[in-house]
Amino acid sequence: MALNCATFSTLHHTSSNNPRVSSPQFKILPLPLNPHLHLKRPVQLQLRASVATKPSKSPAEEDWKVKREYLLKNQVRSVNAKEAYRLQKEDDFVILDVRPEGDFKEIHPEGAVNVQIYRLIKEWTAWDIARRAAFAFFGIFQGTEENPEFLNEVRSKLEKDKRIIVACAAGGTMRPSQNLAEGQQSRSLIAAYLLKLDGYKNVAHLEGGLRSWFNEDLPSSSSDTS
Repeated sequence: MALNCATFSTLHHTSSNNPRVSSPQFKILPLPLNPHLHLKRPVQLQLRASVATKPSKSPAEEDWKVKREYLLKNQVRSVNAKEAYRLQKEDDFVILDVRPEGDFKEIHPEGAVNVQIYRLIKEWTAWDIARRAAFAFFGIFQGTEENPEFLNEVRSKLEKDKRIIVACAAGGTMRPSQNLAEGQQSRSLIAAYLLKLDGYKNVAHLEGGLRSWFNEDLPSSSSDTS
């Protein structure tokens, strides 16, 4: 395949409010050949189609409508911060904080367990390099990707019958509103979806996120030793 231009595919930058904000496509336009340059043979740059190909879709990338319907069908309930604290103290629920490790170390609910659902981009495949370049174009030098070890790490810390309240920074919601007919997706709702798919039986979601927990001045601690 002759290389006329290279295109960076759509990227997904994660944030607490929207875990999949698409960045526009980038195109590197070809430079015209020097008309005074005479070559015995035509020169073509070859590019393998797989060089910067996005990996196949993961369950976390499923459409929000599908995830929301599954969560509702499987009776994943949303609780506010005060109710989450009561469940933690009285009903042996554990708070699973899915924020990045650095945020967790800075401050988190007392007794919470941290497994980040998204992590900083680690690998250096052609696809990862393309994503880094595109994030940098927008001034984002800490681009994130789905943590492929998320479920394995959760399994190592929490049994399938453990009562879990999944929490992220913003929380999101499954409740419809005038502006958001299907609610608002979040990292914690994505995590709840993955946990239910994996067979966890009792999963709840912290609506309002950990911001509401901290605003309510509920018991919190820090593990940041820096």
